[in-house]
Amino acid sequence: MLVKVFGSAVFGVEATTITIEVNIDQGIGYHLVGLPDNAIKESSYRIAAALKNNGYHLPGKKITINMAPADLRKEGSAYDLTLAIGILVASGQIQGQEIARYVIMGELSLDGSLQPIRGALPIAIKAKDDGFTGFFLPEQNAKEAAVVEGLDVFGVSNLQEVIDFFEGKGDLRPTIIDIKQEFHEGSIFPEHDFADVKGQESIKRCMEIAAAGGHNIILIGPPGSGKTMLAKRLPSILPPMTLRESLETTKIHSVAGKLKEIGLMTQRPFRSPHHTVSNVALVGGGSYPQPGEISMAHNGVLFLDELPEFKREVLEVMRQPLEDREVTISRAKFTVTYPASFMLVASMNPSPGGFFIDAQSSSGTAAAEMQRYMGKISGPLLDRIDIHIEVTPVPFEKLSDLRRTESSVDIRARVTSARAIQAKRFESVSGVHYNAQMSTRLIREFCALDDSSLQLLKSAMERLNLSARAYDRILKVARTIADLESSSKVEAQHIAEAIQYRSLDRDGWLG
Repeated sequence: MLVKVFGSAVFGVEATTITIEVNIDQGIGYHLVGLPDNAIKESSYRIAAALKNNGYHLPGKKITINMAPADLRKEGSAYDLTLAIGILVASGQIQGQEIARYVIMGELSLDGSLQPIRGALPIAIKAKDDGFTGFFLPEQNAKEAAVVEGLDVFGVSNLQEVIDFFEGKGDLRPTIIDIKQEFHEGSIFPEHDFADVKGQESIKRCMEIAAAGGHNIILIGPPGSGKTMLAKRLPSILPPMTLRESLETTKIHSVAGKLKEIGLMTQRPFRSPHHTVSNVALVGGGSYPQPGEISMAHNGVLFLDELPEFKREVLEVMRQPLEDREVTISRAKFTVTYPASFMLVASMNPSPGGFFIDAQSSSGTAAAEMQRYMGKISGPLLDRIDIHIEVTPVPFEKLSDLRRTESSVDIRARVTSARAIQAKRFESVSGVHYNAQMSTRLIREFCALDDSSLQLLKSAMERLNLSARAYDRILKVARTIADLESSSKVEAQHIAEAIQYRSLDRDGWLG
């Protein structure tokens, strides 16, 4: 008897429906074709044990299973449940008249219980698009898949529950998720709040500007000055996620298997890989490509602490994703693309010893040491960072001050307002949503300067010996400062403040 059941394969952050044909005929053998990997080939042992422990059996006949399309490689153990149900229906052990209406996925344990799978959300989206009625999957993944409206999502804990459903027994009901309630609960504020930061008013102002314009930022300061503490609080002042952003982010974390029984991700991600991270772990890839840290930070913040300690080749592979806001991983037979639109926040000590050194030392040794350490950061990477700011330790008087400072809620309101101005400005420009994404043409159009502002910028570049790469960055940041003040024009005071945020372009830093 020939039976067709349906599963799904995930490539990148998109799914492809897989038709699994199970044919049982005279003879003996178990033949699995259609480019399955080793995990799928081993499924026969898990399926045989699970069936026996639930009162069923693997037919002692010739079982031929084809996973179509046959030229597309399938991987992982998530097809166990699909294959098991197909075998039971094909061998006549259970009824399966309605089986073609459902996508079925899940990894089987030997007792028939189910283990969670990766990519439940993109699979559910594809199932709905392809016209399936429902989706059976492990109960741990049910909430993330249930955010897809118009699809019955059945979270099951074991093989027997699926069998009972097709046999017309039991009382299995679809998982229901209230999207509005998910967003309401997600709006509860993160634990990290700028109200806990003592002093550092200039740095908080800088972080506000970075958040308002989506600018990449680097913090330079000695150990204990608060660089990491400030970076962890940046997501708390970013605008709330839209439903589109939430779905995009959830899909990536679903593919990576990082959701842990939650529905939608409603908080912007904050990723902080260690400086020993490899190229593949940072940007994604592997024999079976998986998203890396920069994709996990999509729509959120990627924090690279102690930037010069990262391997140079690791930092260099970030250059293109920072520009294109996506990562493309190519293999001989396929190519996958992961979104990677994130804010880069980096921190570093000013010298190998961790502290500021007198760059004007008559011996020149201190200046050379500083230059050598900061030279570990390549110019092209630095060129993609809009804001450089020096962080100094907080004095005792500020630390002991019990007065509560401005909270993230207040700062976030100003940031959201500035982002709304930018959204309106760029509504007719494809792919541009905030100031950091402006091209040179858009900078000329939206950052026009009057004579006094232009003269101020010219004077600053000459006196501070700012590099040419600083010019466009200053204009972008100045545009954001103007937006925070609801100013339609970029004025001299906005330029003056933006110039302060180019520390590493000044003579005596990186030269």
